[in-house]
Amino acid sequence: MRRIGEALLVNGLLAAGALLCAAPLLWMVSVSLMPAGEATAFPPALWPSAPTLAHYRELFARLELARFAANSAVIALLATAIGLVVNSLAAYAFAMLRFAGRERLFRALLLGLVVPGQVAMLPLFLLLKQLGLVNTWAGVLVPSLASIFGIFLIRQYLLGIPASLLDAARLDGAGELRIWASIAMPLARPILVTYATFTFMGAWNDFLWPLIVLSDESRQTLPVALANLLGEHAQDVELLMAGSVLTLLPVVLLFLALQRHYVRGILAGGVRG
Repeated sequence: MRRIGEALLVNGLLAAGALLCAAPLLWMVSVSLMPAGEATAFPPALWPSAPTLAHYRELFARLELARFAANSAVIALLATAIGLVVNSLAAYAFAMLRFAGRERLFRALLLGLVVPGQVAMLPLFLLLKQLGLVNTWAGVLVPSLASIFGIFLIRQYLLGIPASLLDAARLDGAGELRIWASIAMPLARPILVTYATFTFMGAWNDFLWPLIVLSDESRQTLPVALANLLGEHAQDVELLMAGSVLTLLPVVLLFLALQRHYVRGILAGGVRG
């Protein structure tokens, strides 16, 4: 009986915590369905009195949402694909290869984690300007190509792969690239899915860097386009919430679809190495 009571208490606390975390998202969806002006009434309404999709229709009428969403999707997918290859190769080198100064170089690399990304934006922008990459998607992708966090995350997981497995492949004549592609990466699938989820969500939701690099309106991403809408309709809370729902929907669906791999990768990466 005591165990049942403890289980009910723990599950109740977890459910309350989940509801508390989900409450802002649920309220955002609720506001997006409210008639104009209802969200700013006092006392504020929790549910729409007459649910309507008018704000979503207005968004598609005023903004070329399909184009902006496609821009964000292309950037996020390219950042994820290229980042997976680059970071997994670097992580494989730090985890599986023996070379002089490996540990010192890795510790020096980890020092970059304490440097805020905003600090490097100005010198990076000036470098991209000299290379002629300003106002290009290539310029937007540069910060996502190599990630210290990604290298660390994948390396910690790769350290759990038995070295004897790789040594056997080397004895059979397999090169390091073959071992990386055929053995290490299939075994590291949970952590790769985890990192891919992080990267996609970060690139999809990124606002500041695309705002700085992209000046052509046709190349803007969805968060930047919705921010411009905020300047024009700052008082239309329902319209802004509808835009926020459309921005969050793809990443929420992605997380739900990959949740099993994501949780497994986080737990495994946290206890290995």
